[in-house]
Formats: sequence, structure tokens, C-alpha cells
Amino acid sequence: MYQDLEKILYTRADLQQRVNELGAQITKDYEGKFPLLICLLKGSCIFFADLVRAIETHVELDFIMVSSYGSSVNSSGNIVIKKDLSCDISDRDVIIVEDIIDSGLTISYLKKYLQTRKPRSISVCTLLNQQKRRKADLTPEYIGFELNSEFVVGYGLDFAERFRNLPEIGILKHELYEDKE
Repeated sequence: MYQDLEKILYTRADLQQRVNELGAQITKDYEGKFPLLICLLKGSCIFFADLVRAIETHVELDFIMVSSYGSSVNSSGNIVIKKDLSCDISDRDVIIVEDIIDSGLTISYLKKYLQTRKPRSISVCTLLNQQKRRKADLTPEYIGFELNSEFVVGYGLDFAERFRNLPEIGILKHELYEDKE
């Protein structure tokens, strides 16, 4: 797998340190509350698991799966809910946990979708933020790292369902996806 990468962008140590910092900030911000963390499947699952363990206050967990990419490396903007939440979020403090936000279309859609269920609050925590590619008016409350426009894989992020199990985040060689843009 590593031969398919241009370089490692974030090592295991980088990821662990930043996830612990995010967990500490969420712990502080939600002290005395019982937030519901929503994992946006599939890409966020590894980040989500590590983040949950770094939060030192009571939390509840749920999962949602949406699709907007198909087989492309760019969001289509057509968002489909493939798996919905299993719990009631009314009057709850909700934190959506995402692996990467680029266009922001998926998260913007998801926030509007969840708002109809009357949560007390909705925050977004993303491991990677690609502000340069943003099409929606969205600023996550919690950001792990800022990216330029690199196409990255590993630590849950995939290309065609591959590379999720890499323990680091690396930049994928352009020639592997250039015909998919």
C-alpha cells in the first residue's frame, strides 16, 4: 500500500496527539453535558473510535451513513442517506464526527437534515479540513488539520474502498486517481 503514496502527511504520532487535543477540547466544552457523537460512516470510523476514547466525559454514540461521491474523487452534490440514526436527537447536544470536509456539501446537507429533529445544538468535528475546496458556507467547530488540495488516504480515508487500514495519512499518487476526477 505504501508504494501507492507520494508521502506520509501525518504519522501515527501526529494523529494521536491531535486527536487527544480534540478530545480534551470537547471534554472541556461539554463538561456536565451528555453529548451524542455521530460517526459519519465509513471514513470516520477509525478517527471516531480514537476520538471517543480521548473524551473524558459521558457520551452516547450513533452512526449514520451518507453517500455523495459514488466512484468519483469529487462530491457529486447528490446526497443519499444510506443508514439513518437509531436514537432520538431532540433536545440533545450533537457532534457530527467527519473524516474530511472538502466541498462541505455533505455536512451542510446533514446538518439541515438533523435540524429537523430539533436537537439542542449541532457541532461538527472533522479530522481534516480542505477550506480551499469549500462550496458550502460551513466552518467546523473542531478541526484536526488543515489541508490544501491533496488527495489523502489512510486512517479511515479511502480511495475505491482501499487504504482505510493505513495507520497514517498519506498523499495518494496522482496517477492512481487522475482518470476519476
